Amino acid sequence: MRSTWMISLAGFAFAGALLVLPGGAQQKGAAQQPARAPSGDWPLYRHDTAGTGYSPLAQITPQNAARLTQAWSYRLQDDAPPPAAAKKGKGAAAADSQATPIVVNGVMYLTGIGRVIALEPETGKELWSYPVNGVSRRGVAYVPGMGSNPPRLIFTAGKRLIALNATTGKLDPGFGREGEVDMVIPYNSVPLVYRNVVVVGANTPPGPLGAPGNARAYNAGTGTKLWEFASVAQPGEPGHDTWQGDSWKDRSGANAWPFYFTVDERRGLVYLPLASPLTAFWGGDRKGANLYGNSVVAVDILTGKYKWHFQTIHHDLWDHDPPAPPVLFDITRGGRTIPALAISTKSGYVYILNRETGAPVYGVEERPVAKSGVPGEEAYPTQPFPVKPPPVARDSYTPEDLVTAADTSPEHAQACRDLIAKNGGVTNAGPFTPWLFRPEGAPVKSTLSFPGGLGGSNWGGIAFDPATKYAFVASQDEGALGWIEKTAEGGFDRATLEGTGAGRGPFSVRMGGAPWPCHKPPWGRLTAINTATGDFAWQIPLGVTDGLPDGKQNTGRPSRAGAIVTGGGVLFIGSTDDNRFRAIEAKTGKQLWVTKFDQRANASPMTYQGKNGKQYVAIVASGTLAVFSLP
Repeated sequence: MRSTWMISLAGFAFAGALLVLPGGAQQKGAAQQPARAPSGDWPLYRHDTAGTGYSPLAQITPQNAARLTQAWSYRLQDDAPPPAAAKKGKGAAAADSQATPIVVNGVMYLTGIGRVIALEPETGKELWSYPVNGVSRRGVAYVPGMGSNPPRLIFTAGKRLIALNATTGKLDPGFGREGEVDMVIPYNSVPLVYRNVVVVGANTPPGPLGAPGNARAYNAGTGTKLWEFASVAQPGEPGHDTWQGDSWKDRSGANAWPFYFTVDERRGLVYLPLASPLTAFWGGDRKGANLYGNSVVAVDILTGKYKWHFQTIHHDLWDHDPPAPPVLFDITRGGRTIPALAISTKSGYVYILNRETGAPVYGVEERPVAKSGVPGEEAYPTQPFPVKPPPVARDSYTPEDLVTAADTSPEHAQACRDLIAKNGGVTNAGPFTPWLFRPEGAPVKSTLSFPGGLGGSNWGGIAFDPATKYAFVASQDEGALGWIEKTAEGGFDRATLEGTGAGRGPFSVRMGGAPWPCHKPPWGRLTAINTATGDFAWQIPLGVTDGLPDGKQNTGRPSRAGAIVTGGGVLFIGSTDDNRFRAIEAKTGKQLWVTKFDQRANASPMTYQGKNGKQYVAIVASGTLAVFSLP
C-alpha cells in the first residue's frame, strides 16, 4: 500500500542547532558579494551560487564542437614522486586531482598537488604558486576585496581554512590568525562564499562516536565563526525524537561532506546535503529515522537558522547519502512559477522539491521495503520514492539480469558466475534490500545491493540548462556484495568475500585490468530530465569498455564527477573510467566530440572566455590540467 509522503516539519525554526557569535554576519571589514561576474568568467566551483554548472558562452556549438583541439596543458604536480613511493603505488594517487579551476577577472585559480596556483587562462603561464601542505585537491573560492581587505582566495587544508592575497599569492594576515582559521573538524572541499559568509562542511573520521559532521560558517573578512548547524538533531529540536534513547549523543557522521554548496540568493537559504549516520551499514544502536542523516536541510545563510528539511532515506543502512548539493531552478506549472531544486542521491533517485518549503513538486510516496533479519536491527519499514522522475540508476536485480556471453564475452560471463558461487548465491529484494545476517560458522550467503557503495550518482551533482529546462545527471550501475556478521567485540559489522579495506565488495570482476560489472549493461549513464514535466528527455550509456569488440563497447562506465552545459547547447563531461572527455549535444544526447587522456578525468570541467575572445573548456585529468578551444 502506498501513501503520499509530505514534509511534516517544514516551517519550524529553532536556535539550538546553531551557534551565532556576537556581531553575527554583519561584522565590520567583511567582504561583500561582488556584482555579477563577467559572463565569460567561471567564478565559483559550479559557476554560480545556484550550482547550475551553466555558462552562457556560445562560441562552441553542436555544429563546430568536433573541431575542438587542445590549446595548452599544465602539470599540477611539480615533480614525479620518489621511486620508493612509485614502487608502492603512490605515484598515481599523489596526482589524483579532482579540482575544478575558477576564472575571475582574467586569472585562473586552482589547487595543484601541495600548492595553490594562479595561471594566465589563455596560455597556462604560471603567475604565482604558493605551497600548502595538505591543500584540498578540489579547488578554491574567490572573495572580492573591500575596504582594507584585498581580493582573496579561500581554501581548506585539513582543519585549516586559509586565505591568500589573490594578487600576490601570499598569506593574508587580516584573515583569522595570520591568514588561517582552525576549523577543528577538517573539510576537504571548496568553501562557499556568499556576501560576507564563508560556508564549509565537515569530513569526519570513521566510527559511530566522535566529531560531529556539522556545517559551519565564518566571516569572510575576519575569519570569525558565525554559526554551526547540528547535523544530528539535539534535545528540544525538531527531529530529535527520531533517535531512540541516547543514540544521538556524540554521534558521528551525518556530515556535510559535498564538494560545494548552493544558495537561493533571493531567499537567503543555503542547502546542506547531509550524509549517513555512522556506522553506515548497521544501525542497531541508532533505532529510528535518524534526522538529519541523508537529508537536504535549508538554513538561513546569515544565521544558520533551520527552515526545512527533506530526508531521502530513513535510518540509512547503505551509505547512500545525497552526495552533492541541489541545483536550483524555476518550474512554470499551471501558470505559476515554482521555485524548485533537484537533489541527486547515491540511491539512484532524483528528488525535485519546492526550494522554499521542501514539498515535493511531482510527488513522493512512502513505500514498504524489506525487513532486516540482523539481530537488534530495525530497518525502517518504508522509504520515500519519487513519483517522478524515474530512477537514474539500477535499484534492483533478478537472476535474469546476470550478464551473458552474448552481452560481453564468455570469459566475463564465467567469471561472474564464479563470483556469485563464491558468495553463496546472491539475494536482492528490490530497492533498499537490507544486509543478510551471517551467523558464525553458517554457510556463505550474500546480499547484492543496488546501487553499490559508490552510488547511483555521486559528488558531481546535477547541471541545469535554462534553455531546454533539462537537468543532467551522470550515474553508474554497479552493485555491492556483503553481509552482516558479529565482530570480535560482540557488535555487528559488514564484510565481503571480495571486499576492500572499506568493507565493500563490488558486483564486478577485473578483466584486462579494468572492472567489468556482472549484470547486463548499461554500467553507466547520462540522463537528461525535463524539469517541466519530471520525465526523462533522453538517456544514454556514458562511457565505453575498451576490452570488448566494437559492437559491444557502448556499455557505459562508472563515473563520479559531473557535467557542465553552455549557452551554445553543448554539454561537457569527463568522469568515466574510460579516460574520455566528451562534448554532447544538450538537446538530444548526441556525442559531438571525444578525446582520450592517459589517465582518468575524475573532475568536473569548466569553461571561460579569454581576453582574446576565445571560449576555452578546461578539465583536470589526474595530475594534468587540459584546456581546449576551437582552432
